[in-house]
Amino acid sequence: MKLQDFFSTHPVFTYEEFVEFLSSKGSCNVKTRESLLRHYTRTGRLLRVRRGLYLTVPRGFTPENCPVDPYLLASKVAPDSVLAYHTALELHSKAYSVYEEFVFLTRSRIRPLNFRGQRYRGVTFPKKLRDKGCELFGVVSVDRSGLDVQVTSLERTLVDVLDRPSLGGTWEEIWRSLEMVEFFDLDKVVEYVIYLGNATTAAKVGFFLEQHRDTLMPCEDHLNRLRALIPTKPHYMVRNGRRPGRFIREWNLVVPHEIFKKSWEEIL
Repeated sequence: MKLQDFFSTHPVFTYEEFVEFLSSKGSCNVKTRESLLRHYTRTGRLLRVRRGLYLTVPRGFTPENCPVDPYLLASKVAPDSVLAYHTALELHSKAYSVYEEFVFLTRSRIRPLNFRGQRYRGVTFPKKLRDKGCELFGVVSVDRSGLDVQVTSLERTLVDVLDRPSLGGTWEEIWRSLEMVEFFDLDKVVEYVIYLGNATTAAKVGFFLEQHRDTLMPCEDHLNRLRALIPTKPHYMVRNGRRPGRFIREWNLVVPHEIFKKSWEEIL
């Protein structure tokens, strides 16, 4: 593979990937690597997004107007990037709205990236998963322009956005997005809830499944396994502000009226 072939097959790439390619061709000279990157950046073939991260400028475009796949870019901001939360819903084509922020999970502390009016933000994997070494539970690979992008599965994403709703959008956005999914492997959903180990999240997932019993068809075994994990005392579904709502005794959960009634559906 020639250098131009590398560029054509890597619309987004990291410095490490560039080094790996050159090394595979027998070029290990650091000065050569730096010189090549400077040359192609100066001539407009490459666009440096931040240190160690580059976009390839397709023929017929300039660095100012070249297209960029934001999901592919988000997957390269961190070496272990896993697209998650609302970004995962978008990538799976199940988001009700399109956002300008792209969220990914990573073990690293990554400075947020602002690029062309869009924000790329890394968040840490949940501590319970880190402690168990299960960060990649429910992570799947999706092809983007011939490159693999790691993203949370729909089953994991369902649980994740209920666990950390601030990363999923408004409650209306979360509910409408999840309702676009025709099928969940509920065994995987329950298994992930167990790994995550959060009683309130277990109650929220159980409430969501029960509210959508007709479409998602959870069996009693799924619901009973979730019931065994719920809080022993009532918990608020919305932690901040503790807004008044409907107490759902079966799940020991106080659910805001807007969620219980899905009040957004009343607006024409």
